[in-house]
Amino acid sequence: MTVERIFDEIGHFKRFQACLYFAAVFQAIACGIHYLASVFLVQTPNFVCSVPGNITDVLYGNLTGSSLEDILPVFTSGTGPLVVRTTGGEQWELSRCRCALRINPKYFTYDFDGNKTVKACDGNFVYDHTEVHQSIVTDWDLVCEKEWLARLCQPTFMLGVLVGALLFGDLADRVGRVKILMITSLCQFGFGVSVAFSGNYYIFLVLRFLLAMASSGYLVVVFVYVTEFTGIKVRTWTSMHVHAAFAVGIMVVALTGYLVRVWWIYQIILSTCTSPFLLVCWKFPETPFYLMAKGRYKDAQTLVDAIAHFNGLDCKLKVQELLEPEERENGRALLDEAEERPSQHEKKLSILDLFSTWRMAGRTCTVWAIWFIGSLGYYVFSLGSVNLGGNQYINLFLAGAVELPSYLVGCFAMDRIGRKKTCAPALLLAGVACMLIIVVPADINALAIVLSMTGKFAIAIAFGLIYLYTCELYPTIIRSLAVGSGSMMCRIGSVVAPLCVYLADVWIYLPQLIVGILAFIIGVLTLLLPETLGKPLTTTLEEAEALGCQPSKKDSALGNKEAEDGLEMNHQETKA
Repeated sequence: MTVERIFDEIGHFKRFQACLYFAAVFQAIACGIHYLASVFLVQTPNFVCSVPGNITDVLYGNLTGSSLEDILPVFTSGTGPLVVRTTGGEQWELSRCRCALRINPKYFTYDFDGNKTVKACDGNFVYDHTEVHQSIVTDWDLVCEKEWLARLCQPTFMLGVLVGALLFGDLADRVGRVKILMITSLCQFGFGVSVAFSGNYYIFLVLRFLLAMASSGYLVVVFVYVTEFTGIKVRTWTSMHVHAAFAVGIMVVALTGYLVRVWWIYQIILSTCTSPFLLVCWKFPETPFYLMAKGRYKDAQTLVDAIAHFNGLDCKLKVQELLEPEERENGRALLDEAEERPSQHEKKLSILDLFSTWRMAGRTCTVWAIWFIGSLGYYVFSLGSVNLGGNQYINLFLAGAVELPSYLVGCFAMDRIGRKKTCAPALLLAGVACMLIIVVPADINALAIVLSMTGKFAIAIAFGLIYLYTCELYPTIIRSLAVGSGSMMCRIGSVVAPLCVYLADVWIYLPQLIVGILAFIIGVLTLLLPETLGKPLTTTLEEAEALGCQPSKKDSALGNKEAEDGLEMNHQETKA
């Protein structure tokens, strides 16, 4: 017997599950929003040093103007300074992080061979507000010697994501999925709005770290939540389309960034656009899998009856029928007995249980490697494609939109050829694409772009399915912990990715070489994982470990006989 039988009685994806699913996934949009919000929060516009006095004339090459605002939109660092003249007759050469006062100039020309007095900007800058009206960079002058503070924002956020994934994944297995969903949703809203009112950079950094923990916690637990409320027939689609909601969040960031150019207003809008979820999340029920695993059989029975009633079905299933015979012996009603005896799964569980046996340890290492390369490859391909030119808002919008087809292809493949047979070829394809990019002649740009998009498309498929695959490879009692720890490896990959991209200074193709080799090796290791297509979710560690084990001939014959009997019974019930 298995808890999966519940879905044969209450429906795999009927009205109740649909309402619950779309409400939970709606909030996942907020996760995509907060993950990418810093793209426009830390925008650095063109800027130069400020000078004492009012400026009357500006020279930049062959361009002339009466104010810095006229020339700054076309100013490019490294091509020469801006030359300005003040009302006091002084002439200054302005660059981004220093300025030079010309000594006794005879004429106001762009080129000057005389003596100059060079000094630092001393925190006084003039910014181009054509594209960026106000960002944390312009508010707190995070440029020049403070530029590293602006670059620290995203790694710090990712560190918070890493901590939140591990922390909330573990808590969800201990205190329940719903409590964590409610807490993290409230924290996303509260911390998200609070970020907009940060008094200084350091408060901003701390609030963003806490926001990252909450966003990561919700994203980890919502995958487990929707997986445990939907049946095998639709589980692939429901799990993969949580990623689609995340991609929608990226598109929302691009649209909001285009419409709102003041960072704190932009942050408030992004934080409140999914706030209606807070009005319904307190009505979310706990999952039947969690209730059964914790021995709360009365609550499980009440939930099953309520779902069946809402779906318009007549459910005659009793939860005691889902347990092993020895758990129902004693001659007493199971629901009464459950109140008196503790659950068999109440023991403390930790990340060490993912390595309880050699088989589980090997599985966990491979799964973690897939999480890591999925994130590393995704961001290396993404960061390598940002130099496409054109409108940055459209580029970011397309970066979110391009993920949607990969999830559709992944869903079809996962349901037809299996999880393992989709993940492994996707990683191998990404590895081959990386290798081919290296050997493509530099003058064939079109082919290099096609290979880069192929690699990103393949990595996105593997990255999308690993959430569901992880849920199916581990039992209920450590499922959230498994997804949380995997997400931790994912975040490590996202932190390492920028460092990997910087290696292009050593050799331009070194990032692709690293990703290609790792993707190919991990793709081969993925072939050693068990297939979970069509298999029920496991409840205990023993059941999870048995996945992929070859049954004996006797057991195989018995299993075939039972399957034939089951098919015959199904035909009889259909006819009846």
